[in-house]
Amino acid sequence: MAADPAFEEAASALVARGVGPVDCALVLGTGLGSIADDVQDALRIPYADLPGFPHGEVSGHARQLCYGTLHGRKVLIYQGRAHYYEGGDPAVMRVPLGMLTALGAPPLLLTNAAGSLSAEMPPGSLALITDHINLNGPNPLVGDKGDGRFVPMVDAYDPRLRGLLKQAAGKADVPLGEGVYMWFSGPSFETPAEIRMAKLLGADLVGMSTVPEVILARRHGLRVAGLSIVTNMGAGLHGGAPHHAETRDVAALAAGALRRLLGAFLPEL
Repeated sequence: MAADPAFEEAASALVARGVGPVDCALVLGTGLGSIADDVQDALRIPYADLPGFPHGEVSGHARQLCYGTLHGRKVLIYQGRAHYYEGGDPAVMRVPLGMLTALGAPPLLLTNAAGSLSAEMPPGSLALITDHINLNGPNPLVGDKGDGRFVPMVDAYDPRLRGLLKQAAGKADVPLGEGVYMWFSGPSFETPAEIRMAKLLGADLVGMSTVPEVILARRHGLRVAGLSIVTNMGAGLHGGAPHHAETRDVAALAAGALRRLLGAFLPEL
């Protein structure tokens, strides 16, 4: 696959600002931006300064890159993402993620705030994404050219990375559930009827991100893992009535568990 000029341009802009080798890329979901405060010798670059990166703002997303050392590994942290619901473009993260191919194609760890459909994964807990369901319809590869767009999605969530995260959770004594994540477009939260449908179809977690990013990342050969920070129960389940402030605040409280997990996971890469 020929190098995409947009990816090369974005990567060159980062290198010009001082970004070097990357051992792991990490996208931080709603309320998790404080994880980047742990990075040593941090270089911070606003998305607005980078070609092809999304602008705009969502509460709980700082919209900047942070590059430096975390637990002995060089990391590139995305403090916030752009969502489909902001402008109707499922490929809005195409350049930010695709440019990783020009930086050595490091493993990509996606995090998000999610609603839980299982009483065994209550608010404040962490869950490993094993697979996903996309019933929204939009696919970020619509309009892509060539046979590369026909991306196989078996083991889209890399088995080896998932294994390392499970081992790290045991080492750090962090309870880690796992399950299937269903993508809803947002920005409105799911109805109780939609949550009942999701359960019937085999979903364990619901949220408004991640799935388009996984598809984009796999299109460009990146190895992907996904973690959900459970911020609420799904609408109508165990009193669940989700709202954005709850999502943001509970995710921030759960950041400590994610910190411990990363502390055990990153050195094993």
